[in-house]
Amino acid sequence: MKALDELTFDNRFARLGDDFSTHVLPEPIDEPRLVVASNAAMALLDLDPAIAETPVFAELFGGHKLWAEAEPRAMVYSGHQFGGYNPQLGDGRGLLLGEVYNQAGEHWDLHLKGAGQTPYSRMGDGRAVLRSSIREFLASEALHALGIPSSRALCVIGSSTPVWREKQERAAMVLRLAQSHIRFGHFEYFYYTSKPEQQKQLAEHVLKLHFPECQEQPEPYLAMFREIVERNAELIAKWQAYGFCHGVMNTDNMSILGITFDFGPFAFLDDFDAQFICNHSDDQGRYSFSNQVPIGQWNLSALAQALTPFISVQALRETLGLYLPLYQAHYLDLMRRRLGFTTAEDDDQPLVERLLQLMQGSGVDYTLFFRRLGNEPPALAVARLRDDFVDLAGFDAWADEYQARVIREGNGDETQRRERMHAVNPLYILRNYLAQNAIQAAESGDYTEVRRLHEVLSKPFEEQPGMEQYAQRPPDWGKHLEISCSS
Repeated sequence: MKALDELTFDNRFARLGDDFSTHVLPEPIDEPRLVVASNAAMALLDLDPAIAETPVFAELFGGHKLWAEAEPRAMVYSGHQFGGYNPQLGDGRGLLLGEVYNQAGEHWDLHLKGAGQTPYSRMGDGRAVLRSSIREFLASEALHALGIPSSRALCVIGSSTPVWREKQERAAMVLRLAQSHIRFGHFEYFYYTSKPEQQKQLAEHVLKLHFPECQEQPEPYLAMFREIVERNAELIAKWQAYGFCHGVMNTDNMSILGITFDFGPFAFLDDFDAQFICNHSDDQGRYSFSNQVPIGQWNLSALAQALTPFISVQALRETLGLYLPLYQAHYLDLMRRRLGFTTAEDDDQPLVERLLQLMQGSGVDYTLFFRRLGNEPPALAVARLRDDFVDLAGFDAWADEYQARVIREGNGDETQRRERMHAVNPLYILRNYLAQNAIQAAESGDYTEVRRLHEVLSKPFEEQPGMEQYAQRPPDWGKHLEISCSS
């Protein structure tokens, strides 16, 4: 394991030059203190977890100190926000401190969010508040534990620095990790500003560093775009299968790597509702749960437009046409496994769709339904779950089909079936009310709950003795929390 001063930097994005980013130093926060750290994320940098409790750790990730080899840069990009094009966005409160490579040869961006004003702050103060930093930390690590591709979070550093949102709050910084922080909006920026040389430079950078296998293909950029389409189809299939709502799927929040990125007013479904809108600011429901699938395609189309200097329009259209079939294949595979199936049948998709239709409006807890479905043999499980549904006749018909489908599987070992289903159906998810409880405690200076919640969510599929309260349905107040983009 390494100490903090033993990290090895290789700042490849910074070497692209001033057309791509601006040198900015972090603005330190007052009285930095550790709120929570992820041992799993620290392991990506080969760091000893014990150093998280040292004063220098909080000073580094609270903006007070900097490695000599770091080259903090605020990245410039643009993007479509709620369907409208914004010509210049960029890192308004975040800095790419540098790129570290570990003993396995992997490069990891160190991106400090809440680091102060940059040329792209657009009248903002460049700060992040404690509540949003905790939410991003918990979500990043919880999604990873569920097997959903995501940026990672190393730590949250709190402070006594006051900031104003709807009320006075305290500033915080979250250190997030990703193998790249390049977004769809990076390509859009150079396309719409008519800078073909920089656009080419960016494309070559991404191709060489992040999609090297595509360089061997007859049309490398087309192969790269296809890989991006495939990754996003799989990512959004996992969001939908596990009930995750991103909330702000603007193109500047879409990672070129196909990972979950830029957490704002996200939420996991409690009661199943296909029309659920997790962002209080999303008046039109553009980014509702059910809209995430078509919005993913819309965003890929926006990226395709920016790639027209390198790839023919016809080839782009054909590749975009792969998105929906790929999404449907990944989604159906996940839902089969969540239902306990190991084989595929033609009627599986309507079986899934009928279940979701029955859940809609019945107040059925999306996560707990699947977990409890695997707790017992099918006949007992559906009998216990029946009372959660309004349309009892409809559920009975579905349950009969489901039990017949299980019988056709022919997998007779009930213990193996239970283990198989529990391996893909989490018991613990990051419900908004759990995050809110942890935030309220942290805002009063008690970090015990956020650390405990992080630990529970790091093993979402395992029953954890003494942690039953984290697997319960939320209270009524916890189902209707309003989360906005404000951070």
